[in-house]
Amino acid sequence: MKLAVFDFDSTLMNGETIDFFAKELGIEDRVVAITDRAMAGELDFYSSLVERVALLKGLPYSKVEEICKSLPMMSGAKEVVEGLKERGYRVVCFSGGFRDATKPACERLGIDADFSNFLHQEDGVLTGAVGGEMMYSNAKGDMIVRLQKLLNISREDTLVVGDGANDLSMFAHADIRVAFCAKPILKESATHCVEVQDLREILKIV
Repeated sequence: MKLAVFDFDSTLMNGETIDFFAKELGIEDRVVAITDRAMAGELDFYSSLVERVALLKGLPYSKVEEICKSLPMMSGAKEVVEGLKERGYRVVCFSGGFRDATKPACERLGIDADFSNFLHQEDGVLTGAVGGEMMYSNAKGDMIVRLQKLLNISREDTLVVGDGANDLSMFAHADIRVAFCAKPILKESATHCVEVQDLREILKIV
C-alpha cells in the first residue's frame, strides 16, 4: 500500500473556497490579498485563516452549502484519483480550508478521507469563528506522520501534492513531492513541478 496526499484549494479544486465566499459579501479583494500572502509564506497561516474567516461573519450558511456544491474541480482531478488507486495508493485530502467544501468534493472524486477545518455557524449564519485539525502551518506534517504510522506506510511510499506554503510541513515527510502550479516557496522543496493545470500530469511521475 502507498499513500497520496493532496491539498484541496488550488490543487484538487480550481480556486480558493474562501475567495468564493468572500465574493458573496463583496470583500473578495480583501480576502484574496490575505490568501495570496499566506500561500506565499509571507503571513502565519493560522493568523491569516482566523483573519479571513472573521471577515465572513454574517454570510448565510445556506449560501456556504450552495457554493460548496458547485466548486470547480481541477482538470484531471477524477482521473488522477482513479489512476493512483489503480497503482495501489490510498488517496487522502488535507485542507487548510473547510469541511463544507472538501467533504462533497472528495465523495465525488472517490477520495478515501479528508481532513480540514469547520466554519462555526449560529442561527443559520456564519459567526466568523473557525476551528479544526488543519489550522496551523505544521498541521499537515503532523497529520501525515500520524497516517503513515497508522497505515504502516513509509515516506518512500508517500506522494504529496500541493501549491502553497502551508503544504511545506507535509512535503517534509514524503519522497515524491509535487508542486502543482505552486508558489516559489513550495517549488524549492519539491522533487517535481507541474506547471499546467492538469492533475493527470502526476500519473506520469508515478
